Amino acid sequence: MRNAVFVIIGLYTISSFSQSAWTQKKGEAYLQVSYSTIANYSSIFGNPDYASERKISDNTLQFYGEFGASDKTTLVLGIPFKILEAGPLVTPTANPVTTRGSNNALGNIMIGIKHRLPVKDWIVSGQVTIDAATGSFDNESGLRTGYDTYSIAPTLNIGKSFKGFYAQAYTGFDLRFSGYSSNFKLGAEIGTRPIRPMLLIGYLNSLISLRNGDILVPQSNMLTALYVNDQEFVAFGVKVIGEISSNFGLLAGYAGALSGKNVPKREVLSFGIYQKF
Repeated sequence: MRNAVFVIIGLYTISSFSQSAWTQKKGEAYLQVSYSTIANYSSIFGNPDYASERKISDNTLQFYGEFGASDKTTLVLGIPFKILEAGPLVTPTANPVTTRGSNNALGNIMIGIKHRLPVKDWIVSGQVTIDAATGSFDNESGLRTGYDTYSIAPTLNIGKSFKGFYAQAYTGFDLRFSGYSSNFKLGAEIGTRPIRPMLLIGYLNSLISLRNGDILVPQSNMLTALYVNDQEFVAFGVKVIGEISSNFGLLAGYAGALSGKNVPKREVLSFGIYQKF
């Protein structure tokens, strides 16, 4: 079960990365390539809910890797490439704010370090990641590929393997700058193996804005709800991992939001492969 836990990282892209308490052994590496899609959304969570001006498609090609610097310390890297499209108007209007268009560019590149803490019985690790301001924004279409700021994310992860299943949880903050609000995050998941080559996982994730930012993004950006300020959600999902061999496998996932603010009211579908070295 311990090896299976490694491959769950990075599949759910609304909340950036899932958190894992486990670290890699010294000299070992893990690489995952995944693709996620939120297709043709127009309804957005709010207070009240609101509609985007156009049909929006949000797709992400994600490269994620871990390397064991020691048996207790793991280096982390995430490189997202966003494939965004603004399509036809939801409701025809004479003077639309946005135009049809696309924006295919890097998102917020993430680097970090995770260290296992000396706690008995449970796996407990502290993690700090930094998201670089490597996204881009097209004002005419309102398509943004990442937050226009650096972020620092300290996180505490805890997990344990039991007979036939594992459980883990995380909590932490995304500390943002340049007028963006920071946020508190909390999540938990449980995984089991119904048959030998398959791992089935269910999870809940939440993101709560601290509402300490005052940035005003362009109206075109608000109409797409892509990396705007004060985003929040409570989300659920399932993941399935198929182990082709001891070092290689396939991933698939489904996620939806129970509630939210400034995020699409649309499910997320994810697919990927992983390789351990």
